[in-house]
Amino acid sequence: MDVPATRPDSGDTPPTQAERDASLRALRARWRTASLAAGWRFPSDWALPEVDAVCAAVMAKGRVEAAETALAGLARARAAAGAGLAETLADLAALHAVLGHGGDGFVAPDVDATPARLLRTTALAWADVATDQLVHTEVTDALTGLPSAAYLRTRLAEVYRAAAARDRPAADDHVLLVVSLDLSAVAGFPRLTGMILVADALRSVFDSGQSIASLGPSVVAALVPKDERVASHGVALRRALHERLSVDAQLADVGKPRVSAVRLPATHELACDLLAHLARA
Repeated sequence: MDVPATRPDSGDTPPTQAERDASLRALRARWRTASLAAGWRFPSDWALPEVDAVCAAVMAKGRVEAAETALAGLARARAAAGAGLAETLADLAALHAVLGHGGDGFVAPDVDATPARLLRTTALAWADVATDQLVHTEVTDALTGLPSAAYLRTRLAEVYRAAAARDRPAADDHVLLVVSLDLSAVAGFPRLTGMILVADALRSVFDSGQSIASLGPSVVAALVPKDERVASHGVALRRALHERLSVDAQLADVGKPRVSAVRLPATHELACDLLAHLARA
């Protein structure tokens, strides 16, 4: 199915790089708006580097089918970030609706109206990663170098067993310090840089045996003993985050990272559900 090109019509004169960048940002913004309207639940984790790759592929050819390879890459990234299949397909439908609409008004994404080939490509790529995660769980997040959420779930299982042996709630002895950064307005390499800097800040503060992990595309956490140092650790973490993020103009403008102390729930099963929720908060 042909769709309108997102590149502005400039006759025989090819668009400048600035015009191409502006068109990419416009397409990205319209796609995000349509995806949120279609039910994307966590705005802060929508923007991924693969989104820009899809936009660039579509703009280069003027057809959504030309972005098939890039869409597969985005589907894999969505699965790795914890997005469900229904949500991923609705996001694809939002892109298709935006490209088919051609204006700036309201669009109504419809999965059933999306070309079957693109749905199949996206679903298979998503399933590849989702299935692999069930069989081969990575211990380390490739971007930040931090242990993954799977590691933290295992560590929490140990904490809950120890708490049960002492006949006391796990929340009496440990607390989660969670850092989330809204990178929805940041694209490309600065987005990756932001999470690398956040991870470095956590490592610098929690360097004496605390368990730290990457929970999602823009969320990291530390499982720390609940003692008199919790408050000072929180202050030190905010200072370390400010020092690192302020060196990049794009990251300095995204707002302060949210640092919150999260109480552990009553059971390990509930704690795992909590991690899944925090990963996309």
